[in-house]
Amino acid sequence: MQTRGIHLQYSFESRGQRGPEVENPLFDLLNRLQEHGSIRHAATAMGASYRHVWGSLKHWEQVMGEPLVHWTQGQAARLTPFAQRLLAAERQARTRMTPHIEALRAELEHVLAQALDGGQLVLEVFASHDLGLPLLRELAQQRQLHIGLRFAGSVDALRALAQGRCTVAGFHVPALPEGSPVFAGALKPLLKPGVHKLIGCLRRQQGLMLRPSGATQRRLSVSDLPGSGLRFVNRQPGSGTRLLMDHLLQGAGVEASTIEGYLARPEDSHLAVAAAIAGGQADVGPGIEAAAREFGLDFVPLIEEDYFLVCLKDALESAPVRALRAVLESPEWPAALQALPGYAAPDAGRVLSLTKALPWWHFRTAKKAATA
Repeated sequence: MQTRGIHLQYSFESRGQRGPEVENPLFDLLNRLQEHGSIRHAATAMGASYRHVWGSLKHWEQVMGEPLVHWTQGQAARLTPFAQRLLAAERQARTRMTPHIEALRAELEHVLAQALDGGQLVLEVFASHDLGLPLLRELAQQRQLHIGLRFAGSVDALRALAQGRCTVAGFHVPALPEGSPVFAGALKPLLKPGVHKLIGCLRRQQGLMLRPSGATQRRLSVSDLPGSGLRFVNRQPGSGTRLLMDHLLQGAGVEASTIEGYLARPEDSHLAVAAAIAGGQADVGPGIEAAAREFGLDFVPLIEEDYFLVCLKDALESAPVRALRAVLESPEWPAALQALPGYAAPDAGRVLSLTKALPWWHFRTAKKAATA
């Protein structure tokens, strides 16, 4: 059997890319065919000739060793089952790699920006995964601020800040006025009043994402998950979303082990969870509304949460952090977030009191919870 290797490359173009976009001629062609149902219409959409698209199909069928299209004169072109599986698998793999693709693209953009303008401001940011932050990076770039964005779980992002691997960290928490031993135990040791400064960034809706049911409205809570037969796909330990789910289960008196898949292999981003559900590997999982809508999933809201940025006190008045706050305070930031369902920016750019913004800070059993 012929070995088919993966060949990676990148190029500099006048137009940019977003999120998990990775161009590949085979998958671009298959997507166009699936979308238009015709080789001729696909060729028109691609700005290519019918002969070119037909030749490309034959080339890729030879490379893959499998037929890709069912085609009969006068009938719509249909992808073969193999091509459909290939397209679905590639999309899920690409989605799972989103945080790493974005980090690599940011690093390459940084290198190019330094070559073109050595005086550009640079800010290294480790942050919990969010669909709004790439938009923030684009706005910052327009103001000569390059954000080196790397996605990590909330706990890992705060640890990176403590270890000096970044200047700003991003994490998210709900208000939780009644306290939470889960959040306090995980985050309190990494945040110190007087040492860290909290900056408002955005507010978003967290909930459960499910495959579409056709019903006008679905009601589902974490209490309904045990014994439901629904396969759960979770986020990785240390992520803010995993902390949220652990907190909600604790409040509902539900054991994690009673939910099928809760403790199994996790995903590292909202989009990866959504892709797993859309691909049939799971039935339900936690995530933000914007990720659910992107994959055509149902969304059951559970709670609103604030996404904060945090830096050391000494860095608050540095030129890169002041430039970041200026972008957050600009009208362009909430305008950009309007493209994402479930998002708002009520305190964007404001320096907030850490103990007031995080009311669970004084939860008395936090130390005991952390020990446990």
